[in-house]
Amino acid sequence: MAEQMITVPPTKNTLIKLKKQVAFLEEGHDLLERKRELLTRLVYERVTEFRRLREQGQEALREAYRCLSVSQLRMGSRSLQQAALGAEPAVSVQILPRRALGVEYPSVTSARIPLKPVGLLGTDASFDNTRDRLADATVLLARLGEAEIALSRLMAEQRTAQKRVKALKYNIIPRYRRTIRFIQSALEEEERNTLFQM
Repeated sequence: MAEQMITVPPTKNTLIKLKKQVAFLEEGHDLLERKRELLTRLVYERVTEFRRLREQGQEALREAYRCLSVSQLRMGSRSLQQAALGAEPAVSVQILPRRALGVEYPSVTSARIPLKPVGLLGTDASFDNTRDRLADATVLLARLGEAEIALSRLMAEQRTAQKRVKALKYNIIPRYRRTIRFIQSALEEEERNTLFQM
């Protein structure tokens, strides 16, 4: 495989420009490498948080659905649906954008609203318990959603930074260096020819 080079005229001016560009590319490579390392650290921090929230969310959902099945057995499906239509929201959710290392992801703030007991005819105490458990699960799931989206976006950005670092290190910078070596050898050959002619 022939070594790839940049097609430029072999002049001193071009050589100076290419050397400046290589210095700039090496600085960019170092910055991208640091960004990749920081992103990797953030990903590992988020992975532990995501796993913890996922386990808590699964446990909260398991408990909420257990309470829901008890309520359904005691009240019946139809009266449960009718009672749920009259229930007020139990959670307030606020979503704001957040940025970390150039990666934007949502910041979810969820809070429980104090539940008012439902005093409808035909409701059971298990209905209030179910509402309470579902509200707890909703708060956890909102935090889990934030962690999952942040983790996936940080991982995508980390992969992109990794690809750019490798492209600079193994493709672009070596191509510039080969071109510089070629221009230097061409200029030296030209200088030798000039000296020989003199």
